[in-house]
Amino acid sequence: MQNKEYLMIPGPTPVPQNVLNAMSHPMFGHRTPRFAEMHKDIISKLQKVLQTRDDIFILTSSGTGGMEAAAANTITPGDKILTLVCGKFGERWSELGRRYGAEVIEENFTWGKPVNTDRVKELLNQHTDIKAVFATLNETSTGVINDIETLGSIISDTPALLVVDAISGAGGIEVKTSDWNIDILVTGSQKAMMMPPGLAVITVSQDAWKVIEKNNSPCYYFDLLKARKSSEKYNTPYTPAISLFVGLNAALDMLLEEGMNNVYTRHKVLRDAVREAANALGLQLMAAAEYASPTITSIYAPSGIGADDIRSTLKQEFGISFAGGQAQLKNKIFRIAHMGYTGKMDIITAISGLEMALSRAGYPVELGLGIQAAEKVFLRGQK
Repeated sequence: MQNKEYLMIPGPTPVPQNVLNAMSHPMFGHRTPRFAEMHKDIISKLQKVLQTRDDIFILTSSGTGGMEAAAANTITPGDKILTLVCGKFGERWSELGRRYGAEVIEENFTWGKPVNTDRVKELLNQHTDIKAVFATLNETSTGVINDIETLGSIISDTPALLVVDAISGAGGIEVKTSDWNIDILVTGSQKAMMMPPGLAVITVSQDAWKVIEKNNSPCYYFDLLKARKSSEKYNTPYTPAISLFVGLNAALDMLLEEGMNNVYTRHKVLRDAVREAANALGLQLMAAAEYASPTITSIYAPSGIGADDIRSTLKQEFGISFAGGQAQLKNKIFRIAHMGYTGKMDIITAISGLEMALSRAGYPVELGLGIQAAEKVFLRGQK
């Protein structure tokens, strides 16, 4: 019998059945009042989830497409930008900046630790001509969250824009886009938004528009000025992924019905359960508690055991998929995602599988210790 699949990776993530049902509805045209009405509704819901008063655009692309839109619309060749790198996905901002001809000041921080905001302040004082700072809310490769609120406060005192990759965070980690002075925020559909891949969401502040309107980098499909013009009638410049829009509308309804504060609490509880289970099993966590991501946890494999061997056993024997390490972390860590349509019993299943995979690998694990630790987190405070 083929194993039932348990997807515990940071995207794509499990999709609720009612979202899949919504996406199966018969196709309709995108140049119609029906699409415009739905599009308007989606934008209103996204403004609540992302806590923004800014313009929002939905692009038919992956999250990286949204990142490229942010870079292409703000960087003119020769501009000086600052990229903050504390993991693999922070490097993507540097790569995009170089591709669009920017002078990239790449500031690297230790993987597994967050961006040092004092260092950012120093760099902005040293380079007063920095046009934009590119940061990451949730570094997926390490399971670390960055202090975007403090970054926004620092950068708002300068002429620079703050551009944030929130792809693996938004919808599972609270982000106050407007209040935190984020000029451009990018997220994607296949993470905490409980959707299949294929949509990117991007917000644009008034200060960002001033830069975009003067930008002269070549841009066609991701031209936000075209997107703004089409949005006046709640349309898109080019053919959107209509079924994904329908699904996103249903997924946002689920999030708002649960209540965003409850959503954020749920993600923190799942994180705490995974961390307590790892501690009980004697495993080393990559991120300290004070900056541990609510949506993904990175755990070091025991000495002498390859992380990819653990992952292989989990997948082949139990149908459980964990993510692996990237770059210098390859085969050293495994990553357990707990974002989007994920609940307590998903975590219990994941930890149970982990215990058995560790035992298969020869690690002296006492079966049930991790599960007990997770259960105690789930029962804590309940009557």
